[in-house]
Amino acid sequence: MTDAGLRATPIDTSKPHSARMYDYFLGGKDNYPVDAEAAEQVVSLFPAVREMARTNRWFMHRASRLLAERGVRQFLDIGTGIPTEPNLHQIVQGIAPDARVVYADNDPIVLRHAEALLHSTREGKTAYVHGDVREPGRILAAARETLDFTQPIALSLVALLHLVVDEDEPARIVSELLEPLAPGSYLTLSHATGDFDPETWERVVEVYRKGGTPAQVRARDEFAGFFTGLALVDPGVMLAAEWHPELGERHEGEEIPLYVGVGHKR
Repeated sequence: MTDAGLRATPIDTSKPHSARMYDYFLGGKDNYPVDAEAAEQVVSLFPAVREMARTNRWFMHRASRLLAERGVRQFLDIGTGIPTEPNLHQIVQGIAPDARVVYADNDPIVLRHAEALLHSTREGKTAYVHGDVREPGRILAAARETLDFTQPIALSLVALLHLVVDEDEPARIVSELLEPLAPGSYLTLSHATGDFDPETWERVVEVYRKGGTPAQVRARDEFAGFFTGLALVDPGVMLAAEWHPELGERHEGEEIPLYVGVGHKR
C-alpha cells in the first residue's frame, strides 16, 4: 500500500516544508535550499533545535521499544517524516519480528522515500499511506488493510500536533483516531512548548507560518489534555529527556522544550 487511493502532489520547492526542515535539523540530505534557509532562521532563534530534533527521535525509539516489550504488535505512525534509520519498524521488529507497522505522512518527498519504510521482517509487515492527519477517517480506512483493529494498536503522533493549529481541532482529530482502537491500545505524543521561553517560540512559530506551515506550540496543560480518557504510562507527561532515560539515549545539558507522554486506552 503506497497511497490508499490518495495521489501525491508534486514536490513544491518554492516554500519550506516541516518534514524537510526536520530532516535538515537531523543532518539529512533530503531537503532543498528553501528548507535550509527556513531551518537556519529557526537555528538563529533557538540554537538547540538540532538537539531537540535528536531528542525527539530518541524519545520515539524509547517509547516504541517500551510498547513492543509490553506486547504491542501493531503500530500506526502518523507524521512519520523522511526515513531516518533506525525507523520505528526497525525498533519494534527487532523486539517482535511479527510486528505490523503502518506509516502515514502528507509530504510527497516522504512518499518518494516510502520504499525505505517497507523493508519489513519476513514475519511482520510494513505499509505506507500518503495522507493528512486532518483527514483521520481516510488514514484509518487505509490502515485497516494492514492492521487488525480488534487488537491493540500503538498510535504515534510524534512531533506532529504542534503543526496542527486550534482551528483544525487537534483534540477532535486525536479523539477520532483513538475511537476505533481496541482496549489495550496506546497513544504516543511529543510536542514543542513555549513554556520556558514564550518570546523565542513565538518567533519560531512565525518562521513556520511565513513559510506556509501552520504551527502552534502549547503549554503543558494543553498537551496533557490530549490524553483525556487515557491512563498515562509512568512517569506521565514529562520533558522528553526525563521520560524513561534508562531505555536509551538521554540528553544532557540545555533543557529541551519538548513535552512527551504515552497514554493507555483501557
